[in-house]
Amino acid sequence: MKTSHLLQLLLLSAVWGISFLLIRIAGDSFPPLWVALLRCSAGALLLWSVMAVNGRSLPPRRLLFWLLLVAFFNNAIPFTCFAWGERTIPSSTAAVINATTPIWTLLISLAVQRGHVTARMIVGVVLSFAGVILVVYGQGSSGRSTAESQGLALGVALVALASLCYAIATVMAKAKLKGIDPIGLATTQLTLASLMLVPVALAGPHPAAVRWSSIAAIATLGLAGSGLAYLLYYNLLAHVSATHVAAVTYLLPIWGLFWGLLAHESIGWTAYAGVAVVVSGLVLLNWKAKPVAAATRAGV
Repeated sequence: MKTSHLLQLLLLSAVWGISFLLIRIAGDSFPPLWVALLRCSAGALLLWSVMAVNGRSLPPRRLLFWLLLVAFFNNAIPFTCFAWGERTIPSSTAAVINATTPIWTLLISLAVQRGHVTARMIVGVVLSFAGVILVVYGQGSSGRSTAESQGLALGVALVALASLCYAIATVMAKAKLKGIDPIGLATTQLTLASLMLVPVALAGPHPAAVRWSSIAAIATLGLAGSGLAYLLYYNLLAHVSATHVAAVTYLLPIWGLFWGLLAHESIGWTAYAGVAVVVSGLVLLNWKAKPVAAATRAGV
C-alpha cells in the first residue's frame, strides 16, 4: 500500500471513529431523528456538489426499490439508532459494538449463500462477541442504579441493531446494486434517507435550546462523517484491495476509545481489554477471508 493510501486509510478511520463522539454531542440539542436527518442532509449536500463538479452518474430508476431499502437499512435506521442509543451509553462503547458489523455481514452472507463455516470463522465470531460483552460488562458493573442499567441495556440494543442494519444493507447492496457508480449510489442513499426522515422528524419532538457545540458536531458529522468519508472510502476501494480497506474495521474501536478518552468519558480497563479481544477476532475473521467478508462496510 502506498503511503498516500495508508494516510487516507488512517484519516478515514479517524473520521468514522470520531463520528461516535460527534453523535453524542449533537444529541445534546437534537432529538435522535433530527440527528439522523441533519446528518444525511449535510452529507447528501456535499455529495451532490461532487456529482455536479465531476459529472458522476446516478443509479437507474429501475433499482429504486432496492435503493430505498439500502437507504433505509444503511442510513435512516442506523443513524437514528446510534443517536438514540448514545443517550445512555458512552460513545466509546458504541464504537466497540459497531465493530460487530462485519461479523453480522459474514453471518448473513453465509446464511443467504449457504456458505461453508470453518473453525476459524467460529473462533473469530466468538472472540469478537466476547470482547463486546467484556466492554458492556465493564460499563454495567460500575455501580449503576436500576434506571441506569435499563438505559445501558437499551443503548446497547439500539447500537447493536444499527450494526445489524449496516450488515443487511451491505449484503443487499452486493447482491442487487453491483456495477453502479459508488458516489452516485452514496448520494442517492443519503438523499432518499433524508426524504424518509423528514416527515417522521417533523412529527416528533423538535430541537430546543440548540447549542453551538451541537451545531458544529452535526455539521462535521454530516459533511465529514457521511460525505467526505464516503469519498475516501470509495477512492480507497478503487486503488487498494478490499482486504486492506477492511483494516478500517480494526481501527474504529481503537479510535472510539481514543476520542472518548479525550472527551473524558469513563473508560475502565475492561474496555481496553475488550477492544483487544474484538480486534483479535476481526483479524482472525479477515485472515485470508473471502471477498464477501473482507469488503464489508465498516463505518458509522
